[in-house]
Amino acid sequence: MSSNKPDKNPNKWLVLISLPIQMGIVIFAFSWFGGWLDEKYPNDNGLYKKITTLLGVFLSLYYVIRQVNNLDKKK
Repeated sequence: MSSNKPDKNPNKWLVLISLPIQMGIVIFAFSWFGGWLDEKYPNDNGLYKKITTLLGVFLSLYYVIRQVNNLDKKK
């Protein structure tokens, strides 16, 4: 007999495949926001875009590491 309960644990491959898409969206959003800040408050170096893009990269890496650790704990 098989139960009709849905599986609460998502497929690990689906989680891993979606991570690059999520990373790209986060990095793009932070980069776009930095570009908007550079247009609104101009400076010589485009510093806002550089800082926000790096912040987006670090934030997305943190999210990836957290997701991978969660997958590892569910084993």
